[in-house]
Amino acid sequence: MQKALIYFALGTVVSFLINYFFLSSDNIGLEFYYAIAFGAAWGVAYYLDTPDIALPKKLGLSFIVMAILVFIGTLIFKLELAIPSILKFSMVFVAYYVIASFRATKSLRK
Repeated sequence: MQKALIYFALGTVVSFLINYFFLSSDNIGLEFYYAIAFGAAWGVAYYLDTPDIALPKKLGLSFIVMAILVFIGTLIFKLELAIPSILKFSMVFVAYYVIASFRATKSLRK
């Protein structure tokens, strides 16, 4: 769990700094929200990267996290601005498992 939180924190910070320094944005709060979605994807993917959790449960938990992101994003911003957060989450989540699939253990934890 601690490593998953580290993945979340590092993913959030790196994503925010890249967006802040290399992309021009008028809404720093929105960029931070997107960075949280990016970090959450890495953290959740790492946390779920264990053979003890069945694939349907992994899928369900990732959908729950995406729903939470959209809900919070809709409360703070508009729905149109919250939707890209799940796109970022989905891309990172899938990328994690694609990268892991190239390893013999099918996991990035080992």
